[in-house]
Amino acid sequence: MSKRFDVYGLGNALVDIQYDIDPAWLQKMGIDKGVMTLVDEARQQALIDAIEGAPRKQSSGGSAANSMIAMTVLGGSAYYACKVGKDDLGTFYLNDLEAAGVACNREHRAAGTTGRCLVLITPDAERTMNTFLGITASFGPAQVEERIIADSTYLYIEGYLLSSDSGFDAALTAQRYARAQGTRVSLTLSDPFIVGAFRERVSQLIEGGVELLFCNDVEARAWTGADDIDAACKALAGQVSQFAVTCGADGARVQDGEQLHHVPGFKVKAIDTNGAGDAFAGSFLYGLTHGHAAARAGRLANFAASRVVSCYGPRLEGPLEDDVKRVLEE
Repeated sequence: MSKRFDVYGLGNALVDIQYDIDPAWLQKMGIDKGVMTLVDEARQQALIDAIEGAPRKQSSGGSAANSMIAMTVLGGSAYYACKVGKDDLGTFYLNDLEAAGVACNREHRAAGTTGRCLVLITPDAERTMNTFLGITASFGPAQVEERIIADSTYLYIEGYLLSSDSGFDAALTAQRYARAQGTRVSLTLSDPFIVGAFRERVSQLIEGGVELLFCNDVEARAWTGADDIDAACKALAGQVSQFAVTCGADGARVQDGEQLHHVPGFKVKAIDTNGAGDAFAGSFLYGLTHGHAAARAGRLANFAASRVVSCYGPRLEGPLEDDVKRVLEE
């Protein structure tokens, strides 16, 4: 029997605010380049005040939300479990998410400040993020809906949730519901910071049952302790049945349960790498849930990621019907 949603995602609901930044400014402000850093509201506001110029773009985001948007842009169906405040940013977030075609739990709002992610883009196209979680830090099991997970083919867990106790509890709860209802579980490692700081939580989720793991090459090596991508993939194959490791311009390594595939990337000029991994994950899940083998899903996902890095912003933008058909037929 078909299910209503291809993917049920859960993660931190953050309004992404993007700025073009000189690397020297990051150094001046004491910001670690190329990673995500959690900050409090005062620190984040001080950074915004210190930036000269207006933001390039503002959109509903958070890693898993971007993946769900990629799913809907390609024609899939997605639901996003999140928590925002009863403030203007919260209203903007939910309206913007639904305008992108993603269903969500609008009733799960509470008094508080909606989270924000300050996305700093340097000329080398690398993104540096300073995140104030706001009310999404209290996202927990109460925001996880078993009946909707049961009506979804895949559960998608954002690794960033593991940085808070309540978020980790939500991930465990969702995983338990999924396994009880026959919904496949996917997890993204999200960031080397998560791998390093919350290794035991990542391990607990994987040991609890993860059919599909997403990560990039840096995260894969950090998680497995391997010196190179080939050794990392060999180690991952002993932990999960399927995985997809993104390798930037080199494409991706995709394990389909029986065989490891090297799926070449698409040559583009990278402008902004923010959201590339998110688009890859959402598009890969679209491929799997629409009857495509892992290698073909990986090709589609590489194409989607290349579209995201070739323009500003973390989202996959449509329409892409003709492009998707061409990419899958080649």
